[in-house]
Amino acid sequence: MSNTQNGTKSGSELGSKPASKRSARDWMKILVSYRQPDLMRGLFEVCVTFIPFVLLWTAAYHSLKVSYLLSLVFCLASACFLVRLFIIQHDCGHGAFFKSKFLNNWLGRCLGMFTLTPYALWRQAHLIHHASSGNLDKRGIGDIDTLTVKEYQARSRTGKFLYRLYRHPLVMFGIGPIFIFMLHYRLPIGFMKSGAKYWISSLGTSLCMLIGAAILIHFIGLVPFLLIYFPVAIFAGTMGVWMFYVQHQFEDTVWESSEDWQMQDAALYGSSYYDLPGFLPWLTGYIGIHHVHHLNSRIPFYRLKNVLRDHAALANMKRITLWQSFKCVRLQLWCEQKRKLVSFKEAMTAQPAQAS
Repeated sequence: MSNTQNGTKSGSELGSKPASKRSARDWMKILVSYRQPDLMRGLFEVCVTFIPFVLLWTAAYHSLKVSYLLSLVFCLASACFLVRLFIIQHDCGHGAFFKSKFLNNWLGRCLGMFTLTPYALWRQAHLIHHASSGNLDKRGIGDIDTLTVKEYQARSRTGKFLYRLYRHPLVMFGIGPIFIFMLHYRLPIGFMKSGAKYWISSLGTSLCMLIGAAILIHFIGLVPFLLIYFPVAIFAGTMGVWMFYVQHQFEDTVWESSEDWQMQDAALYGSSYYDLPGFLPWLTGYIGIHHVHHLNSRIPFYRLKNVLRDHAALANMKRITLWQSFKCVRLQLWCEQKRKLVSFKEAMTAQPAQAS
């Protein structure tokens, strides 16, 4: 019996369907052909990411003798490659980087001591994020806290202040990354009663980090280590949180209650295509093509650009430029009436109109 007789359509049939008429489910089936990882390409990506990270970290150390400002420049450059290492770890968590589950898991664990991210703990939280992104009834794990306008208005004065503080750029992109990567991940917060695996992941990663730090301190000294280690970690953490923020906190994202929520629609329409200029897409592991990633998370990051090359309709969907992304910072609340993210100011000015 053919696929058509069974009520399903093959990838070629879906590919011939006009792009404007394809549903999120159609796109998900089309993207299956991009899922195959390449072992040699994966090893190449590890090398061209890890080696520059180490070299730039070393350059930051040696430049301390010249100028700390110059050292910070190298720290920033090293942090960019640390973000790319995190993208590789991220793909391992999705089982997308290698065909082998064993290789994915062990590379992910090893990278965790550099990215400050316990692999098993982060992977579980991130998989929950993928399974619930855009669902108003399943917020709280692996995402950025987002209130609806009604929820915000129902809060006490203290509650409103705390939410405003949390969403302030200085906290979101400054204090937040430091808290997450330096403190939050040191214990399996959110999974403390979910089994030993997450304790082993969190504490094991922290132990490896301490051993690595002790070795470096032995060779270069405590002060030089701190002057380089923390800026690299903070720069990378801020860049990572910023990318994640723009990927989901944009004006025409999608939020639905459970009864109306569809995973494929939330993936395609609730995630952005962060169209960065120049070499930045490569440097960030093409994770800006986030709507495609959410629709099929088993696609290796180095194939995401091929999807846009082959399917122009996806390149024009939920696209946000670098300049446009800065405007996302002012969006803090989900308006269920307007069905978009709005600023505190917009929410407050709309309140009297709704009351009347």
